[in-house]
Amino acid sequence: MGFRCGIIGLPNVGKSTIFNALTAAGAEVANYPFCTIDPNVGIVKVPDKRLEKIASVIEPPKVTYTTMEFLDIAGLVKGASRGEGLGNKFLGHIREVEAVVHVVRCFENPDVVHVTGEVDPVRDVEIVNTELVLADLETVDRRFARDEKLLRTGDKSLQKAVEFLKKLRESLDRGIPAREMLRDEESRNYIEDLHLLSAKKILYVANVDEQGLKKESGHIAALKQYAAREGSGVITICGDLEAEIAQLPEAERKDFMDDLGLEESGLEKLIRAGYELLGYLTFYTTVGPELRAWTILKGTKAPEAAGKIHSDMERGFIRAEVLHYEDFIKMGGLAAAREKGLIRSEGKDYVMQDGDIVLFRFNV
Repeated sequence: MGFRCGIIGLPNVGKSTIFNALTAAGAEVANYPFCTIDPNVGIVKVPDKRLEKIASVIEPPKVTYTTMEFLDIAGLVKGASRGEGLGNKFLGHIREVEAVVHVVRCFENPDVVHVTGEVDPVRDVEIVNTELVLADLETVDRRFARDEKLLRTGDKSLQKAVEFLKKLRESLDRGIPAREMLRDEESRNYIEDLHLLSAKKILYVANVDEQGLKKESGHIAALKQYAAREGSGVITICGDLEAEIAQLPEAERKDFMDDLGLEESGLEKLIRAGYELLGYLTFYTTVGPELRAWTILKGTKAPEAAGKIHSDMERGFIRAEVLHYEDFIKMGGLAAAREKGLIRSEGKDYVMQDGDIVLFRFNV
Protein backbone atom coordinates (compact mmCIF):
# COMPACT_ATOMS: atom_id res chain seq x y z
CA MET A 1 0.00 0.00 0.00
CA GLY A 2 1.23 3.47 -0.89
CA PHE A 3 -0.99 5.65 1.26
CA ARG A 4 -4.63 6.24 2.17
CA CYS A 5 -6.14 9.49 1.02
CA GLY A 6 -9.54 11.02 1.79
CA ILE A 7 -11.30 13.14 -0.84
CA ILE A 8 -13.36 15.86 0.87
CA GLY A 9 -15.17 19.08 0.03
CA LEU A 10 -18.55 20.76 0.06
CA PRO A 11 -21.43 18.99 -1.70
CA ASN A 12 -21.60 19.36 -5.51
CA VAL A 13 -17.99 20.41 -6.05
CA GLY A 14 -17.16 17.35 -8.19
CA LYS A 15 -15.65 15.02 -5.58
CA SER A 16 -17.37 11.88 -6.80
CA THR A 17 -16.76 12.75 -10.47
CA ILE A 18 -13.04 13.07 -9.78
CA PHE A 19 -13.07 9.94 -7.60
CA ASN A 20 -14.70 7.95 -10.40
CA ALA A 21 -12.23 9.22 -12.94
CA LEU A 22 -9.23 8.43 -10.74
CA THR A 23 -10.34 4.98 -9.64
CA ALA A 24 -12.99 3.89 -12.17
CA ALA A 25 -14.88 2.67 -9.08
CA GLY A 26 -18.32 3.83 -10.22
CA ALA A 27 -19.41 5.97 -7.26
CA GLU A 28 -22.87 7.47 -7.73
CA VAL A 29 -22.71 11.01 -9.14
CA ALA A 30 -25.72 13.32 -8.92
CA ASN A 31 -26.61 17.00 -8.73
CA TYR A 32 -27.81 17.10 -5.12
CA PRO A 33 -26.12 17.19 -1.69
CA PHE A 34 -25.16 14.03 0.22
CA CYS A 35 -25.16 11.77 -2.82
CA THR A 36 -22.20 10.04 -1.10
CA ILE A 37 -23.21 8.83 2.36
CA ASP A 38 -20.81 6.02 3.22
CA PRO A 39 -17.33 6.55 1.80
CA ASN A 40 -16.68 4.88 -1.53
CA VAL A 41 -13.27 3.21 -1.62
CA GLY A 42 -11.04 2.81 -4.65
CA ILE A 43 -7.55 1.27 -4.79
CA VAL A 44 -5.43 2.20 -7.80
CA LYS A 45 -1.96 1.22 -8.86
CA VAL A 46 0.53 4.07 -8.77
CA PRO A 47 1.69 4.83 -12.34
CA ASP A 48 5.43 4.14 -12.45
CA LYS A 49 7.43 4.54 -15.65
CA ARG A 50 10.62 3.40 -13.89
CA LEU A 51 9.00 0.12 -12.84
CA GLU A 52 7.85 -0.44 -16.42
CA LYS A 53 11.34 0.28 -17.77
CA ILE A 54 12.96 -2.14 -15.31
CA ALA A 55 10.37 -4.77 -16.29
CA SER A 56 11.12 -4.28 -19.99
CA VAL A 57 14.80 -5.08 -19.29
CA ILE A 58 14.56 -8.06 -16.93
CA GLU A 59 11.15 -9.39 -18.15
CA PRO A 60 9.98 -10.85 -14.81
CA PRO A 61 6.97 -13.22 -14.73
CA LYS A 62 5.24 -10.91 -12.26
CA VAL A 63 5.24 -7.09 -11.83
CA THR A 64 3.58 -5.53 -8.76
CA TYR A 65 2.90 -1.81 -8.52
CA THR A 66 2.58 0.03 -5.25
CA THR A 67 -0.97 1.28 -4.67
CA MET A 68 -2.92 4.25 -3.38
CA GLU A 69 -6.29 4.05 -1.66
CA PHE A 70 -8.89 6.79 -2.13
CA LEU A 71 -11.91 7.35 0.11
CA ASP A 72 -14.67 9.50 -1.39
CA ILE A 73 -16.10 11.04 1.78
CA ALA A 74 -19.57 12.61 2.01
CA GLY A 75 -19.82 16.34 1.33
CA LEU A 76 -19.48 18.54 4.40
CA VAL A 77 -21.69 21.55 5.19
CA LYS A 78 -21.44 24.44 7.62
CA GLY A 79 -22.29 23.16 11.09
CA ALA A 80 -20.88 19.66 10.53
CA SER A 81 -18.92 19.88 13.80
CA ARG A 82 -22.32 20.24 15.54
CA GLY A 83 -23.77 17.30 13.61
CA GLU A 84 -25.34 19.21 10.70
CA GLY A 85 -25.78 17.21 7.48
CA LEU A 86 -23.75 14.05 7.86
CA GLY A 87 -21.33 15.86 10.13
CA ASN A 88 -20.27 13.30 12.71
CA LYS A 89 -19.98 10.53 10.14
CA PHE A 90 -18.02 12.76 7.78
CA LEU A 91 -15.57 13.86 10.46
CA GLY A 92 -15.08 10.28 11.67
CA HIS A 93 -14.10 9.11 8.19
CA ILE A 94 -11.42 11.81 7.89
CA ARG A 95 -9.67 10.39 10.96
CA GLU A 96 -9.00 7.17 9.03
CA VAL A 97 -6.80 8.69 6.30
CA GLU A 98 -3.17 9.82 6.11
CA ALA A 99 -3.77 12.85 3.93
CA VAL A 100 -6.69 14.94 2.72
CA VAL A 101 -7.44 15.92 -0.86
CA HIS A 102 -9.79 18.88 -0.64
CA VAL A 103 -11.71 19.32 -3.90
CA VAL A 104 -12.69 22.94 -4.48
CA ARG A 105 -15.03 24.08 -7.24
CA CYS A 106 -13.31 26.63 -9.49
CA PHE A 107 -15.68 26.67 -12.46
CA GLU A 108 -18.96 28.40 -13.28
CA ASN A 109 -21.89 26.29 -14.50
CA PRO A 110 -25.51 27.36 -13.92
CA ASP A 111 -26.66 23.77 -14.49
CA VAL A 112 -24.73 22.52 -11.44
CA VAL A 113 -26.09 24.08 -8.26
CA HIS A 114 -23.68 25.34 -5.62
CA VAL A 115 -24.65 24.60 -2.03
CA THR A 116 -24.18 28.29 -1.05
CA GLY A 117 -25.57 29.74 -4.29
CA GLU A 118 -22.34 31.06 -5.84
CA VAL A 119 -18.79 29.92 -6.56
CA ASP A 120 -16.20 31.27 -4.12
CA PRO A 121 -13.24 28.88 -3.59
CA VAL A 122 -11.73 30.67 -0.59
CA ARG A 123 -15.05 30.85 1.25
CA ASP A 124 -15.66 27.16 0.50
CA VAL A 125 -12.25 26.18 1.85
CA GLU A 126 -12.77 28.25 4.98
CA ILE A 127 -16.14 26.58 5.65
CA VAL A 128 -14.54 23.12 5.59
CA ASN A 129 -11.40 24.13 7.52
CA THR A 130 -13.47 25.88 10.18
CA GLU A 131 -15.53 22.75 10.77
CA LEU A 132 -12.38 20.64 11.13
CA VAL A 133 -10.90 23.13 13.60
CA LEU A 134 -14.14 23.29 15.64
CA ALA A 135 -14.28 19.49 15.85
CA ASP A 136 -10.64 19.45 17.00
CA LEU A 137 -11.37 22.12 19.59
CA GLU A 138 -13.93 19.82 21.21
CA THR A 139 -11.40 16.97 21.24
CA VAL A 140 -8.69 19.16 22.80
CA ASP A 141 -11.11 20.63 25.37
CA ARG A 142 -11.99 17.14 26.59
CA ARG A 143 -8.35 16.04 26.83
CA PHE A 144 -7.31 19.31 28.50
CA ALA A 145 -10.06 18.99 31.16
CA ARG A 146 -9.06 15.40 31.89
CA ASP A 147 -5.31 16.01 32.07
CA GLU A 148 -5.64 19.23 34.08
CA LYS A 149 -7.77 17.39 36.65
CA LEU A 150 -5.17 14.61 36.93
CA LEU A 151 -2.41 17.20 37.26
CA ARG A 152 -4.22 18.90 40.13
CA THR A 153 -4.56 15.56 41.89
CA GLY A 154 -0.78 15.10 41.83
CA ASP A 155 0.20 13.53 38.48
CA LYS A 156 3.13 15.86 37.71
CA SER A 157 4.06 13.85 34.58
CA LEU A 158 1.24 15.67 32.77
CA GLN A 159 2.66 19.17 33.33
CA LYS A 160 4.12 19.51 29.82
CA ALA A 161 1.09 17.94 28.17
CA VAL A 162 -1.28 20.39 29.89
CA GLU A 163 0.90 23.34 28.90
CA PHE A 164 0.93 22.21 25.28
CA LEU A 165 -2.81 21.51 25.24
CA LYS A 166 -3.46 25.02 26.53
CA LYS A 167 -1.41 26.55 23.69
CA LEU A 168 -3.05 24.24 21.15
CA ARG A 169 -6.52 25.14 22.40
CA GLU A 170 -5.75 28.87 22.15
CA SER A 171 -4.43 28.37 18.61
CA LEU A 172 -7.50 26.40 17.48
CA ASP A 173 -9.74 28.99 19.10
CA ARG A 174 -8.20 31.56 16.75
CA GLY A 175 -9.07 29.33 13.78
CA ILE A 176 -5.51 28.08 13.20
CA PRO A 177 -5.31 24.41 12.05
CA ALA A 178 -3.44 21.99 14.29
CA ARG A 179 -0.90 21.22 11.53
CA GLU A 180 0.61 24.66 12.13
CA MET A 181 1.56 23.51 15.64
CA LEU A 182 3.67 20.59 14.33
CA ARG A 183 6.93 22.37 15.18
CA ASP A 184 9.02 19.62 16.77
CA GLU A 185 8.92 15.93 17.60
CA GLU A 186 7.33 16.49 21.02
CA SER A 187 4.51 18.57 19.49
CA ARG A 188 3.98 15.94 16.79
CA ASN A 189 3.71 13.20 19.40
CA TYR A 190 1.06 15.12 21.38
CA ILE A 191 -0.97 15.93 18.25
CA GLU A 192 -0.72 12.42 16.77
CA ASP A 193 -2.05 11.02 20.04
CA LEU A 194 -5.12 13.26 19.71
CA HIS A 195 -5.85 12.19 16.08
CA LEU A 196 -6.79 15.74 15.13
CA LEU A 197 -8.52 16.40 11.81
CA SER A 198 -6.86 19.73 11.10
CA ALA A 199 -3.44 18.15 11.63
CA LYS A 200 -3.81 16.13 8.42
CA LYS A 201 -1.64 17.24 5.52
CA ILE A 202 -3.82 18.74 2.82
CA LEU A 203 -3.69 19.12 -0.94
CA TYR A 204 -6.21 21.35 -2.65
CA VAL A 205 -7.59 20.16 -5.99
CA ALA A 206 -9.08 22.97 -8.06
CA ASN A 207 -11.84 21.33 -10.09
CA VAL A 208 -11.95 23.39 -13.28
CA ASP A 209 -13.62 23.29 -16.68
CA GLU A 210 -11.56 22.58 -19.80
CA GLN A 211 -10.78 26.27 -20.24
CA GLY A 212 -9.40 26.40 -16.70
CA LEU A 213 -6.67 23.91 -17.68
CA LYS A 214 -5.42 26.32 -20.34
CA LYS A 215 -5.72 29.63 -18.51
CA GLU A 216 -5.63 30.41 -14.80
CA SER A 217 -8.90 31.99 -13.69
CA GLY A 218 -9.44 34.37 -10.79
CA HIS A 219 -10.92 31.46 -8.81
CA ILE A 220 -7.73 29.41 -9.19
CA ALA A 221 -5.48 32.39 -8.38
CA ALA A 222 -7.45 33.09 -5.19
CA LEU A 223 -7.21 29.44 -4.09
CA LYS A 224 -3.46 29.38 -4.73
CA GLN A 225 -2.96 32.54 -2.67
CA TYR A 226 -4.92 31.02 0.22
CA ALA A 227 -3.02 27.72 0.03
CA ALA A 228 0.36 29.50 -0.11
CA ARG A 229 -0.40 31.34 3.16
CA GLU A 230 -0.87 28.04 4.99
CA GLY A 231 1.89 26.18 3.15
CA SER A 232 -0.39 23.80 1.23
CA GLY A 233 -0.24 22.77 -2.42
CA VAL A 234 -2.75 23.20 -5.25
CA ILE A 235 -3.21 21.18 -8.43
CA THR A 236 -5.83 21.71 -11.15
CA ILE A 237 -7.94 18.86 -12.52
CA CYS A 238 -10.90 18.97 -14.89
CA GLY A 239 -13.17 16.31 -13.43
CA ASP A 240 -15.38 16.03 -16.50
CA LEU A 241 -12.37 15.63 -18.79
CA GLU A 242 -10.78 13.03 -16.51
CA ALA A 243 -14.08 11.13 -16.61
CA GLU A 244 -13.88 11.08 -20.43
CA ILE A 245 -10.27 9.86 -20.33
CA ALA A 246 -11.17 7.09 -17.85
CA GLN A 247 -13.82 5.73 -20.23
CA LEU A 248 -11.39 5.39 -23.14
CA PRO A 249 -9.48 2.16 -23.88
CA GLU A 250 -5.98 2.49 -22.42
CA ALA A 251 -4.39 2.41 -25.88
CA GLU A 252 -6.33 5.54 -26.90
CA ARG A 253 -5.76 7.65 -23.79
CA LYS A 254 -2.32 9.01 -24.70
CA ASP A 255 -3.46 10.23 -28.12
CA PHE A 256 -6.50 11.88 -26.55
CA MET A 257 -4.34 13.62 -23.93
CA ASP A 258 -1.80 14.69 -26.57
CA ASP A 259 -4.59 16.32 -28.58
CA LEU A 260 -5.56 18.29 -25.47
CA GLY A 261 -1.96 19.20 -24.65
CA LEU A 262 -1.99 17.23 -21.37
CA GLU A 263 1.37 15.79 -20.32
CA GLU A 264 -0.06 13.65 -17.52
CA SER A 265 -3.42 12.44 -16.27
CA GLY A 266 -5.13 13.80 -13.19
CA LEU A 267 -4.25 10.59 -11.35
CA GLU A 268 -0.55 10.99 -12.17
CA LYS A 269 -0.63 14.64 -11.15
CA LEU A 270 -2.41 13.87 -7.88
CA ILE A 271 -0.15 10.98 -6.92
CA ARG A 272 3.02 12.94 -7.68
CA ALA A 273 1.76 15.85 -5.56
CA GLY A 274 0.68 13.43 -2.81
CA TYR A 275 4.11 11.82 -2.64
CA GLU A 276 5.74 15.25 -2.36
CA LEU A 277 3.22 16.32 0.30
CA LEU A 278 3.80 13.28 2.52
CA GLY A 279 7.51 12.89 1.81
CA TYR A 280 7.34 9.44 0.21
CA LEU A 281 9.74 7.69 -2.13
CA THR A 282 9.72 4.44 -4.11
CA PHE A 283 12.24 1.60 -4.10
CA TYR A 284 12.22 -1.70 -6.02
CA THR A 285 12.96 -5.35 -5.32
CA THR A 286 13.57 -8.21 -7.75
CA VAL A 287 13.15 -11.36 -5.69
CA GLY A 288 12.35 -14.66 -7.38
CA PRO A 289 9.81 -14.17 -10.16
CA GLU A 290 8.50 -10.82 -8.88
CA LEU A 291 9.57 -7.25 -9.62
CA ARG A 292 7.88 -5.03 -7.07
CA ALA A 293 7.63 -1.33 -6.13
CA TRP A 294 7.44 -0.25 -2.47
CA THR A 295 6.50 3.08 -0.87
CA ILE A 296 8.35 4.38 2.19
CA LEU A 297 8.99 7.71 3.89
CA LYS A 298 12.06 9.73 2.97
CA GLY A 299 14.72 9.18 5.63
CA THR A 300 13.85 5.49 6.12
CA LYS A 301 16.91 3.34 6.82
CA ALA A 302 17.56 0.03 5.08
CA PRO A 303 16.42 -2.30 7.94
CA GLU A 304 13.07 -0.45 8.22
CA ALA A 305 12.61 -0.67 4.46
CA ALA A 306 13.26 -4.40 4.65
CA GLY A 307 10.61 -4.57 7.38
CA LYS A 308 8.04 -3.25 4.89
CA ILE A 309 8.51 -6.53 3.03
CA HIS A 310 8.56 -8.79 6.09
CA SER A 311 9.24 -8.21 9.79
CA ASP A 312 11.73 -11.13 9.81
CA MET A 313 13.86 -9.27 7.27
CA GLU A 314 14.14 -6.26 9.56
CA ARG A 315 14.97 -8.37 12.64
CA GLY A 316 17.59 -10.45 10.81
CA PHE A 317 18.96 -7.66 8.59
CA ILE A 318 22.60 -8.15 7.54
CA ARG A 319 23.08 -5.77 4.61
CA ALA A 320 21.41 -4.30 1.53
CA GLU A 321 22.82 -4.71 -1.96
CA VAL A 322 21.83 -1.50 -3.71
CA LEU A 323 21.81 -0.38 -7.33
CA HIS A 324 20.25 2.93 -8.33
CA TYR A 325 17.74 3.00 -11.17
CA GLU A 326 19.85 5.40 -13.27
CA ASP A 327 22.87 3.05 -13.09
CA PHE A 328 20.62 0.08 -13.92
CA ILE A 329 19.40 1.82 -17.09
CA LYS A 330 22.88 3.02 -18.06
CA MET A 331 24.33 -0.50 -17.79
CA GLY A 332 21.31 -2.22 -19.32
CA GLY A 333 20.69 -4.64 -16.47
CA LEU A 334 21.79 -6.12 -13.15
CA ALA A 335 24.53 -8.41 -14.45
CA ALA A 336 26.42 -5.65 -16.28
CA ALA A 337 26.06 -3.32 -13.30
CA ARG A 338 27.52 -5.99 -11.00
CA GLU A 339 30.47 -6.51 -13.34
CA LYS A 340 31.21 -2.77 -13.21
CA GLY A 341 31.03 -2.75 -9.41
CA LEU A 342 28.00 -0.46 -9.31
CA ILE A 343 26.05 -2.63 -6.85
CA ARG A 344 26.94 -1.32 -3.39
CA SER A 345 26.84 -3.17 -0.10
CA GLU A 346 25.14 -0.97 2.51
CA GLY A 347 24.69 -1.49 6.24
CA LYS A 348 22.10 -0.66 8.88
CA ASP A 349 22.66 3.09 8.72
CA TYR A 350 22.03 3.40 4.98
CA VAL A 351 19.23 5.86 4.22
CA MET A 352 17.12 4.64 1.30
CA GLN A 353 17.01 6.78 -1.84
CA ASP A 354 14.21 7.20 -4.37
CA GLY A 355 14.82 4.77 -7.24
CA ASP A 356 16.96 2.26 -5.33
CA ILE A 357 16.83 -1.33 -6.60
CA VAL A 358 17.58 -3.46 -3.55
CA LEU A 359 18.33 -7.02 -2.51
CA PHE A 360 18.13 -7.42 1.28
CA ARG A 361 20.40 -10.01 2.93
CA PHE A 362 19.12 -11.28 6.29
CA ASN A 363 19.27 -14.16 8.79
CA VAL A 364 16.11 -16.20 9.17
